[in-house]
Amino acid sequence: MDAARFPAPLTTVHGALVRRTIGPRRSGQLRYLGSTRISGGISVLVLAGAIAWDIADDGFWLRHTLFTGLVASLITVAVTAAVLNEVLERRQRERWSVLAQYALWDLTRTARLVWTSLLELTGLIPDDEAEDGVLAAGTETVLVTSRLVAAIEDLLASRDRREELHRLIARLHLQSREVLGRWADVMVNSGTYAELVDQHVELYSLLYWWGSVLDESDPLEEHLDRPRLSRISLATRASIGPVEEEWLRDNLVAITQRAESLDRASFELAMRIVPIDWWAAQLPSRPSTAKTPST
Repeated sequence: MDAARFPAPLTTVHGALVRRTIGPRRSGQLRYLGSTRISGGISVLVLAGAIAWDIADDGFWLRHTLFTGLVASLITVAVTAAVLNEVLERRQRERWSVLAQYALWDLTRTARLVWTSLLELTGLIPDDEAEDGVLAAGTETVLVTSRLVAAIEDLLASRDRREELHRLIARLHLQSREVLGRWADVMVNSGTYAELVDQHVELYSLLYWWGSVLDESDPLEEHLDRPRLSRISLATRASIGPVEEEWLRDNLVAITQRAESLDRASFELAMRIVPIDWWAAQLPSRPSTAKTPST
C-alpha cells in the first residue's frame, strides 16, 4: 500500500500527540498569546541591543548619523505600533470574550462526546467511580494506549459492534459538522483561537475519513440503495489496495486520545478567557444552608 498518500496516523510520544509527516503547522501547545506581543518583544530586544551597542561603541552611531536616525525611527514606529495593536486587540478580545468562551465550551463538549462515546462503545467506561471522578477515570483509561488498542481491536472483530461503531461515527460527524458550521467563521478570524479550531477541524476530518472506510467495507442497510460507486471511501481512492484492520484500529485509538486532549485544552483555554470568579459575581449568592438556632 502507498501509505505515504494517506493522512499520517497520529501517535503519542510521552503523552503528547504528534504527527509522523509534514502537515499543518503546529506550535506544539496552545498559547493565549497575540502576534502583537511577539512583535513588541522583538522591538524591545532590538532597542536593548542598540543601547548596548551604543554603550560599547558610541563612535559608530556618531559616524553614521543617517543610519542612526533611520534605526531610531524604525524602533519607535515598531514599538508604538506593537503597543497600540496590543491595546486594540485586548479590547476586542474583552468585548466578545463571553462569546469566545461559549464557543470553546461548545467545542469542548463535542470533543468530549467523541472520546467518551468511543470509550463507552469499547466497554472501558469505569463503573465503580463516584460521579465526580468518572471523567478523570475515563481520561486515565484513554491514556493507557495498550488497553485501548486491545478494546478497539475486539470491537472491530465483532460484526454487530462494528455496525454500532459505524453508526456512532456517522452521528459524531453530523454533530461536529454542526458545531464547526456554527463557530468556525467567528473563531478563525481571531489568531488567538485559530490554531485550536484548526485542530478540532482536523479531528473531525479524521472521523469523516474513517467513517468513509466503513461506508465502503460495511455499508449500513439503509445505504445499500445508494449507487455502489458513491460508497467508495476517500481512503481507498488515496491508496493502492484495501485499508488494513490494524491501521484502522490504530487511527481510532489516536482519534480517541486526540479528542480527549482537545477536550482538556479547549476547556483550560476557555476558563482563562473568563475566570469562574467573574461568573460567580454575575449570579446571586447561594443562600446559607445552616439552620438558624431557635430562641
